[in-house]
Amino acid sequence: MRNSDDFSPAVIDRVASLLDEFRDHDELTLSQLSSRSGLPRSSAHRLLSQLVEFGWVSRRGQSYALSRSLFEWGALARQRDSLQAAAHPILHELHLTTGLVVHLGVLDDGDVRYLDKVGHGPIDLPTRIGGRQPALRTALGKAIIAHSDNDPVRRRSAVSHLPSARAESRLRHELAVVRQRHMAYEREESVRGVACVAAPIGTARACLGALSVSGPVEAVDALTLATPVRAAAHAVWQALDHTGCVQRAG
Repeated sequence: MRNSDDFSPAVIDRVASLLDEFRDHDELTLSQLSSRSGLPRSSAHRLLSQLVEFGWVSRRGQSYALSRSLFEWGALARQRDSLQAAAHPILHELHLTTGLVVHLGVLDDGDVRYLDKVGHGPIDLPTRIGGRQPALRTALGKAIIAHSDNDPVRRRSAVSHLPSARAESRLRHELAVVRQRHMAYEREESVRGVACVAAPIGTARACLGALSVSGPVEAVDALTLATPVRAAAHAVWQALDHTGCVQRAG
């Protein structure tokens, strides 16, 4: 499944039919999977071998089982759904309070992925729910990375590609300030004429994402917005904690 032809709807449908057989069974043999899915034994074996290679399925002797990575993906999806559900009404309130566009995002490799967006502004922002932006060009990304003490690999990877040691040193200092103030700020780094203020949702030991307000540079005052943005992020964290979706750090 590594070339473009492999991602045809027919192949995806076959992969889905194989994975779906594990709904009611912890382990299945090749013969069982072939029979239950209706796939020829050779096709089932080829697809299973590739799924094992990708880490989606594990092989135990003559049997196959879903790998831990798929369960982790499922847990992550549920966590993100819970995050968006808890944050959405708070994002609306923050938008009404500030009059600015409000975003909710999580870190996805080196990018920020937007889970929610509320409001419109005089400047058309190139952001959408499900879209991505390079993390270090956004206040959202900086807020999350700065509060990722529990994931030093994530933090190192965020700065390791910078063009110079001086740039890396400057960014490390900026992230230290963000971590101290629990607030990140960016000015025209992502979109010309736009500034953004963001706060992390969670703690350095359990940072789930971040929320931000964005608008024209002249309308975004970091000092004025710091308090409502941090309060909104804290309210989301409290809402998640109340529903039992997270465990408090410390």
